[in-house]
Amino acid sequence: MTSRFTNRTGGVSTGAFASLNLGTHVGDDLESVTQNRAIVEKSVGPIQFMTQVHGDRIAIIEGVTDVDPTADALVTGIRGISLAVQVADCIPLLLNSREVVAAVHVGRRGLVNEITRKTISLMREMGAQGISAIIGPAICGSCYEVSQEIFDEVVGLHPFAQSKTPAGTPALDLPAALRSVLSDEGVGIVNKFTCTVESSEHFSYRRDGITGRQAGIISL
Repeated sequence: MTSRFTNRTGGVSTGAFASLNLGTHVGDDLESVTQNRAIVEKSVGPIQFMTQVHGDRIAIIEGVTDVDPTADALVTGIRGISLAVQVADCIPLLLNSREVVAAVHVGRRGLVNEITRKTISLMREMGAQGISAIIGPAICGSCYEVSQEIFDEVVGLHPFAQSKTPAGTPALDLPAALRSVLSDEGVGIVNKFTCTVESSEHFSYRRDGITGRQAGIISL
């Protein structure tokens, strides 16, 4: 198994997307994004990206295609295929086992619709044993301010998401909630978390609005 998390450095994009933007949907020059993806593929091999929609669809990948499947998790049991999840504050979750790997997009809605549990269940159906999780750079609990309504909805389902900003307003700690889900599932955790809002080396939608996307990438 190989895994990595990209940051915003080392690519060819400019301006708000400088420089290793991997997202084709954010307004960056498509040729630059294609070059950026090729830069990453030089070190990890063919990569399957996905069109993420904050849903709960999981795509099983048997070969890398030019058309990104619409999904919020990718799963494969085939060696030589790298799976990518793109983020700019949501959690890039990589799930690893000797038999199956997955890349999962875990945002607020992904937490609510249980995309993580559903992906773990599918991996186990495919023969995965001894699953471990790698949590990558995402927004931290004190930076993710939300309305009281959203706070109540999420915390009602995931109490460990409860947080607040330095000003005392409602906030969500998605990584804490995700760690609780993974613990419930008996999945060990490797923590590679950094707050994207606080890190100048990462893209952050909450901080910048118009920005690029970094990725978590995993393969067998």
